[in-house]
Amino acid sequence: MAAPWEDVLRDGAAIREAAAVAVDAALLQGVLMRTEGQPNASDVVNFAPFTLLPSAVPSALFEQAYAVQQDFNMLVDAISQNKEFLEHTLASTIKVDDFTARLFRIYTQVLEEGLAQSVFLGINRSDYMFDSGVEGPPALKQIEINTIAASFGGLTSRTVAVHGQVLKVLGKPQEASRLLPNNPSKGLALGIAKAWELYGSPSAVVMFVVEEVQRNIFDQRCVENELWNRDIRVIRKRFRDVFEKGSLDEARRLYMDGQEVAVVYYREGYVPSNYNEQNWEARLLLERSRAVKCPDIATQLAGTKKVQQELSRPGTLERLLPGHAEAVRRIRATFAGLYSLDMGADGDKAAAMAIADPDCFVLKPQREGGGNNLYGEELRQVLEKIRDSPQRTSYILMDKIKPRPAMNYLLRAHSSLQVSECISELGIFGVYVRRGSELVLNEAAGHLLRTKAVEHADGGVAAGVAVLDTPYLV
Repeated sequence: MAAPWEDVLRDGAAIREAAAVAVDAALLQGVLMRTEGQPNASDVVNFAPFTLLPSAVPSALFEQAYAVQQDFNMLVDAISQNKEFLEHTLASTIKVDDFTARLFRIYTQVLEEGLAQSVFLGINRSDYMFDSGVEGPPALKQIEINTIAASFGGLTSRTVAVHGQVLKVLGKPQEASRLLPNNPSKGLALGIAKAWELYGSPSAVVMFVVEEVQRNIFDQRCVENELWNRDIRVIRKRFRDVFEKGSLDEARRLYMDGQEVAVVYYREGYVPSNYNEQNWEARLLLERSRAVKCPDIATQLAGTKKVQQELSRPGTLERLLPGHAEAVRRIRATFAGLYSLDMGADGDKAAAMAIADPDCFVLKPQREGGGNNLYGEELRQVLEKIRDSPQRTSYILMDKIKPRPAMNYLLRAHSSLQVSECISELGIFGVYVRRGSELVLNEAAGHLLRTKAVEHADGGVAAGVAVLDTPYLV
């Protein structure tokens, strides 16, 4: 599965020249992040970290990941509408995980009041690795599905041109021409624009709910600019602004600073640190409104790790997607081994299995954003500590996926140029829009490849571990 430029990796002079070109190309193309020192200032920026060379990706697995994305969109949407499934699945988790419990309380309150929202928008990203831990060719295995604030659809739209330039400089123009065009920001904006249109108020705005600290603003601006190009007005607000200035009228239309809001697109709200009591109040106000939330709180709950584990149980997919046998088959083919840690014999068995052989598993809490999973000795210590406590039900256990490493250079600002043994993770963006019971849009919207050095077990680009990459299909 090697890319056709392994010879170049040994040519130090060519690599140094290519790296200088690559950094300038990234700046020219707008592959940008704000700096750690001034995370809210756009007058001091640097390039977002990325690989010098594109990484080889098996074309059959790449096509498989795209082919199953509409199925996953349909599945997430079905889960979000299934109160009984969410209640049953999350019953043990909400007893021990306060964050999931707070989300769930808002979910039940909004349902009891009756949903004001009639148009639903999902933007998710299903993430995979290529598992070579079994006999035969590598297999596509899902790590997780992100249903809130799935990022880097903007910046990854701009890395193809950078890698194309690098390959040309290295004397590989033929290979450069084979890089696939990729523009998730356009696809994400298409979904937001469709939801805005179906909301039915041409003067209403799209509101991005954003974090207090905004290093990754340019990624968001890519999507934002696509909306401005469609003459859709975008405002950016924090939870704090919503608490202070947000209001609902009698019809539960949402207003911010006197402007009606058609779509609320969350780029925060996915981890406990995003919330204080005021922010929880703001989230409740937004969820009670008629505005199209992306995601609504039911869809955020559909993305929890506990739901992911429950989906792997025999018969679950069939119950959620009746009459869709082929979709069920495609989805199930991507599942790695997933195990419940609920109290009882099965949970005891799973815990003992992981403690005995911790390098074969990953311990996953109900969190998004990267950098939360536990591996190896740390996994064993935590599980031994909580093996007899209900606290273990706030986690799930998953087989560790073992991709085959490849050599590449990871370009970061102020870092020396050195070759690393790397592994990659492929994400496929999905977008869907539902009005009432009718799915009016269901598409795969592009891809994201992230690569990191093998010594880092967990963490994405925003966490400072992985870097942006471009797939080269082999």
